[in-house]
Amino acid sequence: MAADTSWTLEPGAVLLIGALGGVYIKRWRHVRAQGGLRGRREAPTGRLLSFLGGLLALFVALISPVDRLADQAFTMHMVQHVLLLDIAPIGLICGLTKVILRPVTHRLQRLEQAAGPLGHPIFAVVLYVAMMWVWHVPALYDAALEHSLVHIVEHVCFMSVGLLYWWHLLGPIRSRHRLTEMGAVVYMLSTKLLVGLLGIGLTFAPEPLYAFYEHQAPIWGLNPVEDESLAGGLMAFEQSVVMGIALVWLFVNALTASDAAERRTERYAAR
Repeated sequence: MAADTSWTLEPGAVLLIGALGGVYIKRWRHVRAQGGLRGRREAPTGRLLSFLGGLLALFVALISPVDRLADQAFTMHMVQHVLLLDIAPIGLICGLTKVILRPVTHRLQRLEQAAGPLGHPIFAVVLYVAMMWVWHVPALYDAALEHSLVHIVEHVCFMSVGLLYWWHLLGPIRSRHRLTEMGAVVYMLSTKLLVGLLGIGLTFAPEPLYAFYEHQAPIWGLNPVEDESLAGGLMAFEQSVVMGIALVWLFVNALTASDAAERRTERYAAR
């Protein structure tokens, strides 16, 4: 059967992406207008490209044919989840700097204080892992595919959890629960390994777990078992790649911070 590759022009998704892009670009241009080295340092072009990349990931997940294909193949639904849970949040958060966020910094800090233990990185790890496992329970997964409202709730959950999880690693504002270099490594390893186990389970499941896809006409020559196996492999692979890149980034960051500390010590000693 030929796959349906039509676009999904949901007004809510279009408005969300447009509003985020408009607000960010207006603020980025305002900071950039400070001029000179300061403006370029506080609002570099790389940050703008990163944020736009995050918006592009949202566009691909919610508006492009990926959204329509997600109803026809488990593998494409997994692509959609990866974009919402990891790729889009990473791009959006990496597009921020302290100065760009300055109008809402105090609100974010008050929100973190009010959240108490819910603002701790441990909670983010538990929530990230639990959200992935719970939404892949067959009854709930099938319900999301059969009912549009449940599907929207699923997407909101993935996007929200992804933003919370990656904020602890990449957020530009100093947090009262700031992760140390070693803490960040444990944070990443524990999460990605536990989610990777889910991907491995899906990859080697002997029978289809999701009735919804069993009743769909196959596309691209994939039967339900092959489709599920490919989706599970994609999940495990993505978690491994993201974890590897993040660990390299953490290692480079740790070296940079160590070198900077040594230079400060040397300057003080010279004085």
